[in-house]
Amino acid sequence: MEFRDGSASNEHQELHKSAIEGAHHLSVSSLRISPKSSRSPNSPRSPRSPSSPSVPKSPRSPIIPKSPRSPSVPKSPRSPRVHGKGSPLKNDRHSHSLIDGRPKKGGSGGKGTWGGLLDIDDNYFIDPNDPNYDSSEECEHSDPKKSTEEFEEYKKKATIIVEEYFATDDVASTSNELRELGKPGYSYYFVKKLVSMAMDRHDKEKEMAAALLSALYADVINPPQVYKGFSKLVKSADDLIVDIPDTVDVLALFIARAVVDDILPPAFLTKELVSSPEDSKGVEVLKRADKGYLSAPLHADFIERRWGGSKNKTVEDVKARINNLLIEYVVSGDKKEACRCINDLKVPFFHHEIVKRALIMAMERRQAEGRLLDLLKEAAEEGLINSSQISKGFGRMIDTVEDLSLDIPNAKAILQSLISKAASEGWLCASSLKSLSLEPEKQALDVSEARIFKMKAQSIIQEYFLSADISEVNSCLESENRTCSAELNAIFVKKLITLAMDRKNREKEMASVLLSSLCFPADDVVNGFVMLIESADDTALDNPVVVEDLAMFLARAEVDEVLAPQHLEEIGSQSLGPESIGSKVLQMARSLLKARLSGERILRCWGGGGSSRPGWAVEDVKDKIGKLLEEFESGGDIREACRCIKELGMPFFHHEVVKKALVTTMEKKNERLWGLLEECFGSGLITMNQMSKGFGRVAESLDDLALDVPDANKQFTHYVERAKIAGWLDSSFCLSR
Repeated sequence: MEFRDGSASNEHQELHKSAIEGAHHLSVSSLRISPKSSRSPNSPRSPRSPSSPSVPKSPRSPIIPKSPRSPSVPKSPRSPRVHGKGSPLKNDRHSHSLIDGRPKKGGSGGKGTWGGLLDIDDNYFIDPNDPNYDSSEECEHSDPKKSTEEFEEYKKKATIIVEEYFATDDVASTSNELRELGKPGYSYYFVKKLVSMAMDRHDKEKEMAAALLSALYADVINPPQVYKGFSKLVKSADDLIVDIPDTVDVLALFIARAVVDDILPPAFLTKELVSSPEDSKGVEVLKRADKGYLSAPLHADFIERRWGGSKNKTVEDVKARINNLLIEYVVSGDKKEACRCINDLKVPFFHHEIVKRALIMAMERRQAEGRLLDLLKEAAEEGLINSSQISKGFGRMIDTVEDLSLDIPNAKAILQSLISKAASEGWLCASSLKSLSLEPEKQALDVSEARIFKMKAQSIIQEYFLSADISEVNSCLESENRTCSAELNAIFVKKLITLAMDRKNREKEMASVLLSSLCFPADDVVNGFVMLIESADDTALDNPVVVEDLAMFLARAEVDEVLAPQHLEEIGSQSLGPESIGSKVLQMARSLLKARLSGERILRCWGGGGSSRPGWAVEDVKDKIGKLLEEFESGGDIREACRCIKELGMPFFHHEVVKKALVTTMEKKNERLWGLLEECFGSGLITMNQMSKGFGRVAESLDDLALDVPDANKQFTHYVERAKIAGWLDSSFCLSR
């Protein structure tokens, strides 16, 4: 409001000016209130002053102070200057007004708002008909004393039920008793009690506990309760280990088994690892379950069979049950009962056998073809048999269709029609299968001849394991395989390694020695390993560590120079996919070969020490190398030194020759040994790879060598440059250590 026209009187202007100043003082005082303010309480704008003006209730009327206590008066005689030291009002910042100035609902809003985020009204109750109803929540909101008594009673009855189950092994009875017990909100304790009691018993009880949890899951015990029960077990691992020393391993196996049985999500490991203290035993349990069991190749089969697995079923038992259920289904046509029987087998990793046997039966009994295909389609659509097992079953049929042609003349054509039908119905991915050529292939080997050779090869190998006579094996093979058939050579390689994998380390070492002594063409050995990899799924049922064994045999074949590195790539190219057994074998074999000192480790993995020197220790070999270099340096013949190096029979260990020769040259500043290295490299006795390894090992030990040879770094740089010029080392070789 302005008074430019001068129409307003001076009195009105003064009143207006006084009102504006009063309003200004009030607004400033509201912004400057602070517990740390050093302003004197006698300030007219101080909120502590009793003479401070009150805030007008109506914002519509202008503020015109009429009281002598108006803040426009700089010093009011009625305003105290300073409170006394003992005055109760000195630090009192509360308002003395009768009106409560606090915000409504604790700052959670006022009229027309929802209130606080965690506010619950007094009429809150749990409705069992609520879709989000949780019985465990009702236990928490009930009377604490009553809940404690009920929980103690539940614990006693749960213990009795577990004891009776271990005595009777009756899953159905235990399930009924648990239903009658009720209190589903306490089911987590039953899970914890069952597992903790089984941990302190034999493998039979451990397997029974795992089977019971799988049977009760989702039917009697809710999934969140199973999750909570295992979470409690992880948190109590530090207490369990007092009475059960192997708690970490056993509990980790229980968790891994729960993941394999699909009653515990894999994310359980990650979530519990984050929430568990780093120094607790629970963390060790989770890491052991993840790294020790669930990350291993073919872990599902191993974990299922760790405690005897599904009532100690053997492969033959499972095959017999599969055959019986298929025969019963062909007669009855009851798909529901057949699917139930398949589920009861509890061998999801072996479902490819069901597919294979169903296809064989469909090819043998053409009238039952439609019914059997309907069963496989139903199992695939219901997720009972996954797509991987379906493809694997058809793949195995393609591999064995040649043998089936002896009994079923049109086996190839029939199998092709079955593949087409399955693919058209959408439960088979035909693109993932090998090509099935209907044209007859060149007659390479008579099937009956191959069967006879397999039997004779088995007897030859078994006799070799007893006598260790390699020459006798060679003579027998010459008489049995006069045409030097590549197919028969591959069959012998497969049979040799298969029999060795089922025996002790002695026979495994003997098999590797024999393989390096037979001088089979590399392609025949490659085909033998391909056949081994293709049949690894069946071998895994009897030998859970088939991947490790095959990888070691493959790495040993390269170390013994039976195979070249490019042959590993050839074998890998014939594997079916990144998750196939072949890929896992190749990956592990490459890891073994890339490791430091891999040659010595692989050579001695089964207790041997070389193809023709089974017994040499690494230290013995190093000692022999040192002596032959010392003899040559003192005036020995270079040809004799090369012959001695060759007779060591350990080409993968020639980097030790390079290392010792180079170190001696640097210490004694005598280049006679450098000349020996030139001769060895020129004749192909020492390869560039071994040269690089030798120079690399010297580079790693330069710091120690410099203690005896002060100019070791300078000399080593000089010799590296000479080696690059001579072609011993690649130009990319660096001196970093």
